[in-house]
Amino acid sequence: MKFKFKIQCYQTEAVENTTNIFVGQPNRDSSKYRRDLGKIPAGTMREMFDDDGYRNADVELSSKQLLENLHSVQSLAGVPFSKSLSKIDGLGAVNLDVEMETGTGKTYVYIKTMFELNKLYGWSKFIIVVPSIAIREGVAKSFRMLEEHFLEQYGKKARWFVYNSSNLNQLDQFSQDAGLNVMIINTQAFAASLKEGGRSKDSRIIYSRRDEFASRRPIDVIAANRPIIIMDEPQKMEGAATQAALKKFNPLFVLNYSATHRTRHDTVYALDALDAYRERLVKRIDVIGLEIKNLRGTNGYMYLDNIILSPNKPPMARISIEIKSATGEPHRLFKTLGVGDSLFVESKELEQYRGFDIAEIFPGSATQPTAYVTFTNGVTLRKGDVVGDSNLMHLQRIQIRETIKAHFEKERQLFKRGIKCLSLFFIDEVAKYRQYNADGQPVKGVFQKIFEEEYDRLVNEEFNIFDEEYNEYLHRFTPDQTHRGYFSIDKKGKMIDTKTKRGSDVSDDATDYDLILRDKERLLSFDEPTRFIFSHSALREGWDNPNVFQICTLRHSNSTTAKRQEVGRGLRIAVDRNGIRQDKELLGDDVHNSPYRHCQ
Repeated sequence: MKFKFKIQCYQTEAVENTTNIFVGQPNRDSSKYRRDLGKIPAGTMREMFDDDGYRNADVELSSKQLLENLHSVQSLAGVPFSKSLSKIDGLGAVNLDVEMETGTGKTYVYIKTMFELNKLYGWSKFIIVVPSIAIREGVAKSFRMLEEHFLEQYGKKARWFVYNSSNLNQLDQFSQDAGLNVMIINTQAFAASLKEGGRSKDSRIIYSRRDEFASRRPIDVIAANRPIIIMDEPQKMEGAATQAALKKFNPLFVLNYSATHRTRHDTVYALDALDAYRERLVKRIDVIGLEIKNLRGTNGYMYLDNIILSPNKPPMARISIEIKSATGEPHRLFKTLGVGDSLFVESKELEQYRGFDIAEIFPGSATQPTAYVTFTNGVTLRKGDVVGDSNLMHLQRIQIRETIKAHFEKERQLFKRGIKCLSLFFIDEVAKYRQYNADGQPVKGVFQKIFEEEYDRLVNEEFNIFDEEYNEYLHRFTPDQTHRGYFSIDKKGKMIDTKTKRGSDVSDDATDYDLILRDKERLLSFDEPTRFIFSHSALREGWDNPNVFQICTLRHSNSTTAKRQEVGRGLRIAVDRNGIRQDKELLGDDVHNSPYRHCQ
């Protein structure tokens, strides 16, 4: 698969609003300077080395001119006027914010902005700062995928690389090349080095004179280029140490890109969630909520799993209730029941179900989509309701089951259109998905076991459909082949919680990591069995696979920002097997008629 990219008007507007801040700036070639070559090996003539370097030319506009340009842009963009330039001491001429809702292509926008700034004003040195491994890999993937797209537009390629403290020669290449150059650096790679003199390996490397780097400090080599800094998700990098470190990069100016800015600077473009929805730039959201109820005078447990429809029979309700066992202790079973059936009888006369005789089974309709069952005592049980249960693990099993079920329903619709369907589970700790025995061998965690049990049951009991092609696809893979976990990986190859180890210990050769973060095309192939991904905060932002249609949150969070970021994983417009976006130009209003679901 090869992704097809279009020039979108709203993205072009975001780029132009940024570049128009500098209207009146002369187009200068990169300013030539004499690079610091460091300590030359004994017996070697300095003349043998090319010490030419190329840095960004200074911003020649006055603060008054910049503010006038800013007001012109803000007036057209319909965003609040800035009273003065939001310059942070030591961080360049301007500090601009671009607000773009998740899924609308902010990475595309800031890469295009680099090309435009280079074309219009000659600036050529850029540093993209990101807060996580996932975002770093997403940015790197975007550069690979967009190379031909921008080559067609601008007739040139950007030379980009991911900063690696073990390969400092890349900094010399960055400095001595006159073309468009981009360095991508994540905070995990230098977070501990943000305080000069810190004890970490990276801190020692970036701030100390290195023998292997001709007795130079890497930070000085970087700063000599007067780079333009692009902050991707800046709200994650607002600590005092980070801000202090940014000054050491000696930036010409700073551009901030996020859907959830925490600290505001000078806003030049804003595309919020409502605007993105109205313009059909994102998928619609359906939230599947599990409501816990307690009936007065009873602790009876009930869960309405599904309404089963048949062409020859009236609707039947699949309800989970407690059944009295031979020992007298209740255990839980699913029962398929019809109008007139008694839960008291089916439970072998457990007193809490007395009076619960089914009076009506409503399967849902176009005007009232929620299915429900009504009992003769007046109680109504909606599909997805859980009554009389406070067992968290049981509720999470229901969430997993509902997500798989929603996945199958959506997948069946999309299969003939050649669109691969993905689902994403957010969990609170790795151990619930993957554990390790005394010999260090992986064993299944509780969520992995539940998923495979529910997947197998649903495929074999409920989804034996008459669509032979989809049915064959559904049975092509075993349950254990259909899911993967993306978590931090330590140097021994074990999955670990992010809070336990920093991202600098992530192993770049982990197969799950490569598939989920780097090989988007293969993940969207129908030949690749993976359709369900388990993760936690590592994929909450930065990861941008467009074909996520179901998201299940198996952990508690009160953070509105975190919830927006999690929901954002499912907002992107899907692509088909040929890499063609299923956008409003292709589908019109149907962009919103195929929502994704969020189970929480």
